[in-house]
Amino acid sequence: MRALLVVNPAATTTSARTRDVLFHALASDLKLDVATTEYRGHARDLARRAVDGGTHELVVAFGGDGTVNEVVNGLLHHGPAPQELPRLAVVPGGSTNVFARALGLPNDAVEATGALLDALRDGTERTVGLGLAGGTPGTRDESVPARWFTFCAGLGFDASVIGRVEQQRERGKRSTHALYIRQMVRQFMGSRTGGRAPSPSGGRARTRSRSWRCP
Repeated sequence: MRALLVVNPAATTTSARTRDVLFHALASDLKLDVATTEYRGHARDLARRAVDGGTHELVVAFGGDGTVNEVVNGLLHHGPAPQELPRLAVVPGGSTNVFARALGLPNDAVEATGALLDALRDGTERTVGLGLAGGTPGTRDESVPARWFTFCAGLGFDASVIGRVEQQRERGKRSTHALYIRQMVRQFMGSRTGGRAPSPSGGRARTRSRSWRCP
């Protein structure tokens, strides 16, 4: 089986040594091509090329949830076609790795690679549900491109927190739990909570809400 390993070298918990171990382990069972991301959106471009080229049966995303999301959007650039697209595999390398943990993978990259190889040898795979979000026709945001998401999508407060975190990452900060907490507090202290007015098909409803979740 020919596989493409998409590596995010800036992912929080990856190191050169870990990458070398993974490369050798995967290459022992697969015809492995390795590509390292160099800019935001590069993982999406790499996955899209894998689809367009038709040369890879498997794409492995090695990074955090952001890397996984980019790879998924690259694979589905032309839309879902389960029988024609390469299979997706994930090796966790980020700070939280929500998607990988939801699949039951170990949070350690080396252990997760072992689990992946076992699944490939056994021919084990699973189908996961995805969501698609984009602009609404007839509104001012209709030009917003559609984007697939793997486990959650947010708007309002939590989206603003993520936006703050991304700004800090662009300035060279690492994506840590402490960074999220700091930006959450800053967003809370600086935001003005207003009413939200969703428009369901049955009419208009107004509500005010804020939610917190702590492990």
